[in-house]
Amino acid sequence: MDRDGYVWWYVDALSADGRQGLTIIAFIGSVFSPYYAWDRSRDPFDHCAVNVVLYGAGANRFCMTERGRGSLTRDADHIRIGPSGLDWDGTSLTIRLDEVTAPIPARVRGTVRLHPPGFTPGPHTLDAAGGHRWWPMAPSSPVEVTLSEPDLSWRGTAYFDTNHGDFALEAAFTDWTWCRADLREGAAILYDVRRRDGSRQDLTLCFAADGTPREIAPPCRAALPPTRLWRVPRHTRSDDGQARVLRTFEDTPFYARSHLATTLRGEAVRPVHESLSLTRFANPLVRLMLPFRMPRRTR
Repeated sequence: MDRDGYVWWYVDALSADGRQGLTIIAFIGSVFSPYYAWDRSRDPFDHCAVNVVLYGAGANRFCMTERGRGSLTRDADHIRIGPSGLDWDGTSLTIRLDEVTAPIPARVRGTVRLHPPGFTPGPHTLDAAGGHRWWPMAPSSPVEVTLSEPDLSWRGTAYFDTNHGDFALEAAFTDWTWCRADLREGAAILYDVRRRDGSRQDLTLCFAADGTPREIAPPCRAALPPTRLWRVPRHTRSDDGQARVLRTFEDTPFYARSHLATTLRGEAVRPVHESLSLTRFANPLVRLMLPFRMPRRTR
């Protein structure tokens, strides 16, 4: 990986009853790190992190401690960043978490196991130059979450993807929206990207449970209200151009995460949705706010 590059592995899990959620992102070259943006060497291996976010009544926690290259070990089937790591045994992905929230310390410790029934075809290019690649490897997998801190266990479904890039996201994109919805069999994914040159790419994907692509008609644009606190713009797409926000999980200056109710492929679904403004993220004032939630350790 060259200067300015990045790779991340992303897991988004939701309990069967929709009341608990968990997001895990393991970064090499932490794209949302102010320290990486300020580092003149732009060494991705010196900016690694495991971001863990818990959603749900009594279990809302956010962890993102950035670490230097000495904290990173990896090979073809394993990656460890500090005390947390991901391991692939050929059939299951096991994530062991040991992270601490900031600014008020609280631990998130436990194990998450995904059992992908299959994998989708290879990556999609998000920019015209091919500098940013996204692969939704396993859009809908059974997941088991077992945490000791906080004391929490549940089962549900999880989405698993990876992103690779050669330069900073904010240099290529102004904003994007993404959402994924579990279907009766498999999952649908919408990924709408607006590039810095003014062009767009709106991806509409559908996969069977084993990763086999399925046909889906491009849905209609559906308006959503901006977030209450930071007024982050939101929109999505649906069969009938209608959607509503059930809950906003995260409302930050440049990013919003929500739970929606809408229809896709003729099914009533409840997607997980995100809106990201990279123009806002690049604002120096926003970057100065981030260390409050994202501490850095050199080891």
